[in-house]
Amino acid sequence: MIYGIQSDENKIDGVLFDMKFENVYFVNGTAYAGKSTIVKALANKYDGIVCEENYHDTLIADLDSAEFPSLTYTRDLVNWSDFIRRTPDEYEAWVNGCIRECTILELKILEKISRRGKKVFVDTNIPIEVLWDISDIDHVLIMLANPDISVNRFFDRPDKEKQFLYQLLLKEENPDKALDNFKECLKRINSKKRYDNFLNSGFHVILRDESRTIEESLSLAEKVFRLR
Repeated sequence: MIYGIQSDENKIDGVLFDMKFENVYFVNGTAYAGKSTIVKALANKYDGIVCEENYHDTLIADLDSAEFPSLTYTRDLVNWSDFIRRTPDEYEAWVNGCIRECTILELKILEKISRRGKKVFVDTNIPIEVLWDISDIDHVLIMLANPDISVNRFFDRPDKEKQFLYQLLLKEENPDKALDNFKECLKRINSKKRYDNFLNSGFHVILRDESRTIEESLSLAEKVFRLR
């Protein structure tokens, strides 16, 4: 049962929670580090349950916008051009808000899923401080890619959401200026400070390596989680 989360504008100070997740394996970190690939591979190999990126989206339709203003921002957005026109400060504040709100939803979901008796592998947004409260060093893996990759390759992926935003940017009165502004937003949330926070979290870290195969990355993750 979740009793509450105390937070300010920039961080979650603490979580009051009545259990530790002993059969849940968390993967956090930066974009383009291979998190989604690893959680799916682990769940497949160990006949586990996979919670893929943004698995909390299943609850968004019923959220109260007053209680979850960041997560419902895009749900209730009328003009998507407003999304891409935000300043880096506005964009960063929204992302930080989403992380806080996602944490509440993820914990609610995981409390139920973890009771099924299977191993659960999670691509998570839950912050480092909270992971130390609800888990331990053998159940958390941090995967990191160079921050520049997350910015420069943002529109390389073919998923509909990113391509939709890209087309909106191209339709702006000054597309180059719009793209530059959005890139500054991405730089803000993929900063060296955020990267270093993950790197120095105390949890095991796997760095992106283009020469490493999926099987080799899987083996590294298994060792971190003491699955073999």
